[in-house]
Amino acid sequence: MERKTLYELQAENVRKTYLFMMIFSLILFAIGYFFVWYFNGGTFGIILLVAFIFLYNWIAYENSDKIALASVNARLASENEYYVLHNVVEEVAIAAGVPKPKVYIMDEQQPNAFATGKDPNHAAICVTTGLLSMVNREELQGVISHEMAHIRNRDILLMTVIGVVVGLVLILRDILFRSMWWGVGGRKRDRDNEGSVIILIVGLILSILAPIIVALIRAAVSRQREFLADATGAYIIRDPEALASALEKIGSYGKPMRAASQATAHMFISNPFGNINQLFATHPPIEERVRRLRALVIK
Repeated sequence: MERKTLYELQAENVRKTYLFMMIFSLILFAIGYFFVWYFNGGTFGIILLVAFIFLYNWIAYENSDKIALASVNARLASENEYYVLHNVVEEVAIAAGVPKPKVYIMDEQQPNAFATGKDPNHAAICVTTGLLSMVNREELQGVISHEMAHIRNRDILLMTVIGVVVGLVLILRDILFRSMWWGVGGRKRDRDNEGSVIILIVGLILSILAPIIVALIRAAVSRQREFLADATGAYIIRDPEALASALEKIGSYGKPMRAASQATAHMFISNPFGNINQLFATHPPIEERVRRLRALVIK
C-alpha cells in the first residue's frame, strides 16, 4: 500500500473538495437547466441559474459548519456544564497539533459525534448527550481523536460540502417531481412537440439518476476517510483500543437518530440510521473498523 505524508493527504482532500464541487456544479446546472426549460425561463433564467450555482458554492464553503450544526439543532457546550468534554477536546487537540475546535452538544440519546468546518482554524466538534452517558473518559478520548483526525486531515470541509450539496440536489429533485405531479410549469402547450418530449424524458432520467450518483460518490469518499480517521485518531492518542471499545458501544445502540438527515449522515462517526445497503453505506462496518484498530501496532 502506498504511504503518504500528512501534507499529501491534506492536499489530496483539498483537490477532492474542488473536484466534488465541480462535479456537482455540473449536476446542479444540468438539473437547473431542465428547470429553466420546464418553466420557460429563457436566457435570463440560465444567467440566474449560473449565478445561483456560484453563490451557492460560496455560501456552502463559508458557512458549511453553521449549516451542518443548525441542521441537527446543536448548541454550544458550556465549559462549566461539560468540563470533562472540554478537557478531553483540549488534550486531544494539543496531541494532534491543531487549535482547539468549538465544542457543541446535541440533545440526542443515540451515541454519536461529528466534526465540521472549513479548516482547522474554523472547526467544531459536536457530540450527543447519549455518547457522554455511555462511554468512559478513555473511550471519549478515542471518539474525539477520530473527529480530531478529520480536522487534522482536512476531511471536514470535504464532508461538510458533500452534506450541503447532497441536500440541495435532493431539494431540487423534490421540487421538480412535485411540479410535474401537480402539472405546474410553463411548457404545457409544447408538450406534444417531439423535441419537448425528449427533453422532458431526459430531464426526468437526470432527476432520478442525479441523487443516486451523489449517494454513490458520497459513500465511496466517506468510507475511505472513516478508515483513515480511525487510524490517525489511534496514533494521535497512542491507544487504538479506546476508539475500538467506543465503536463497539456505539454499534450496540439499535435506535436511529431523530435529528439526522440523509444529507448529513456521512459526517457522523457512525451512521445515524444504522446498517444500510453496503453499496450506499457512508461508513464501513463497525466490526471491520474495530478489527483494523485492534490490528494496529503503535510504536
